[in-house]
Amino acid sequence: MAGWFEEDDFWANFAPLMFDGKRWAEVPAIIDGLDALLAEAGGPRIQKGLKVYDSCCGPGRHALELARRGCLVTGVDITGAYLDAARESAEAESLDVEFIHGDVREFSRPGAFDLALNLFTSFGYFDTREEDLAFLARVRESLRPGGFFALEVLGKECAVRDFLTTEWFERENRLACSEYAIEGAWEYLVNRWVVVADGRIFERRWKQRLYSAVELGDALRKAGFDGELRFFGNMAGIPYDHEAWSLVALASRR
Repeated sequence: MAGWFEEDDFWANFAPLMFDGKRWAEVPAIIDGLDALLAEAGGPRIQKGLKVYDSCCGPGRHALELARRGCLVTGVDITGAYLDAARESAEAESLDVEFIHGDVREFSRPGAFDLALNLFTSFGYFDTREEDLAFLARVRESLRPGGFFALEVLGKECAVRDFLTTEWFERENRLACSEYAIEGAWEYLVNRWVVVADGRIFERRWKQRLYSAVELGDALRKAGFDGELRFFGNMAGIPYDHEAWSLVALASRR
C-alpha cells in the first residue's frame, strides 16, 4: 500500500520546513557525536573507507557529510526528487556517493556495511509494526557481523512530556501550523500540517507510531540485533532521561 511518504508532491511543498539552512549546518556536529558514541561502544569509527548505509537518506544531509570524511556511502530513499537533489550536491563537490531510489522495507545488501543510519525521525510511519520489523531486519542483514546501527526517533517519553495540540511557526518564507492528537494508548502521534506559501495552502495529515525505549529495544532484538544496545537522549550522547531531546538507539549485530 502506498504511503504519504511516497508522494513527491508532499516533499516538494514541505521540504523547506524540514531541511532549512539550520538543519544542514548542524550535520557536522551530528556526525561528530555519532563518531564519539561509536567509539565509546567499541564500534567502527567514522573514517576513510567505512562502508555506510544511510536509510531514508532524503536530500543527502548525512550521506554527503560522511562522504566528505572519506566514507563509502550508499543512500536509499523512496523520494526521487530528493535523490536528484542529493546527486546534484554530490556532483558539485565531486563526492562519490551511491544513491538508490528504493523502498527501505525491501532494500538488502547482506553483510555489506560497517554502519547503518536512520536519522532525523524517519522511522515509525509504515502502516503496521510488521513493516517496521521488516525494515529493521533488512538493515540488520545488510550489516557485517560486528556492524552497528544508529536509529533516531521521537521517543514516546519525549512525546508525552512535550505534547502540544497546536504550534505555529514561520520558516523559509512559509507560515505553518502544526496540529497534533494522540491515537490509542499513545500508540500514534497524529500530525496535521497546514502551510501557506506563495499565496497557496498545502495540507497533509499522517500518523507516526511512537516507541518507548523499552519498545524500541524489543523491536531491535526481534529484528536480530543481538549485540550492543544502548540508548541516548540525542546524537551528542546525553542520557535518555527527563531532559532528552530525542530517542537514539545504537544497536549492533554479532
